Amino acid sequence: MAEKEKNEWAEKLAYAPKNGYERLSAEEEQAMHAYCEDYKDFLDHGKTERLCVEHCIELASARGFVPYEKGMALKTGDKVYYNNRGKAIMLAVIGEQDLSHGANIGAAHTDAPRLDLKPNPMYEDSELAYFKTHYYGGVRKYQWVTIPLELRGTVVLTDGSVVDVCIGEGSEPKLVITDLLPHLGAEQSKKPLGEAIPGETLNILLGSRPLGDDEDSDRVKMQVLKRLYDKYGITEADFASAELETVPAVNATDIGLDASLIGAYGHDDRVCGFAALQALLDIGTPEKTAVCVLADKEEIGSMGVTGMQSAAFDTFMNDLCDSQNVALRVCYENAFCLSADVTAAYDPNFADVYEKRNASFLNHGVGLCKYTGARGKSGSSDA
Repeated sequence: MAEKEKNEWAEKLAYAPKNGYERLSAEEEQAMHAYCEDYKDFLDHGKTERLCVEHCIELASARGFVPYEKGMALKTGDKVYYNNRGKAIMLAVIGEQDLSHGANIGAAHTDAPRLDLKPNPMYEDSELAYFKTHYYGGVRKYQWVTIPLELRGTVVLTDGSVVDVCIGEGSEPKLVITDLLPHLGAEQSKKPLGEAIPGETLNILLGSRPLGDDEDSDRVKMQVLKRLYDKYGITEADFASAELETVPAVNATDIGLDASLIGAYGHDDRVCGFAALQALLDIGTPEKTAVCVLADKEEIGSMGVTGMQSAAFDTFMNDLCDSQNVALRVCYENAFCLSADVTAAYDPNFADVYEKRNASFLNHGVGLCKYTGARGKSGSSDA
């Protein structure tokens, strides 16, 4: 076979993926950069699932979305959202066809691995004040030491009022979890990576300045408590009714000399959550009703009233169907749902953990992961 004929057959039959930059027009690349700037802004505003919901409502309200109320009449083009306890959100744009034709649903989660405060977190040891934490989701514990941290969340005070807490943002003093110096860490270095930093040592350093000049114990702890009380009205008893999350005190930034990547906390799964939200905000009036679901608790099994194992999504969809006298099962029979989460792109530094012929690659488009490879396709996907 002549070389020319072989090349023609290869072009016709063989799979030859191309880098996305080779396919983009100048206008498309400009649009891509604008989208990425909006995504970075979303990450910076949504460092916790509560903050994500607040920012989603802000963005949606600016596009004409209104809070959904049970029993409200809905017509083609209406835009509604349902805030599920401040930690998950569902949005819908009512389509031209009624819901007996189904709905197109995009789903993702906005919670991310983090360090939560325990219910009785504060203590003093050797004139240093600390918070005890419990990790949430699949953290790699060594990544959380010696980096600047901030504290975000809500506290219900003893009088029933709710206070939003933000400590360590911007130019404010940061928090940190300490680690051993290299010349004191010889024994630590002999341990496996997953054991070198025990979860019990992920204690957040709060301060070292004592309150007063007497010799009483817990003077540093009292200094920290006084500052929290002065700023937020928080007492130590209020921690039992608090939801306080420790997250990296860094904003999204461009990575690489060519600024071709984004480095940030919370890509998993806010990268998919933002895509689903942005698609709904830009959709106009769809043929089929379009729905965006941004759920909580995925990192620990999707349980609870704000996770996908709850009845919240079914209830929301059933209410939409009731507004059009459509049975929920009929809607579901004709519905399409894309449940999106992150996958890993091929990294030549760790080539042995990938099967290169079937891995996802940077700049090659959306990743479709059909199976994880564990226990004969356990945890597989129909994607």
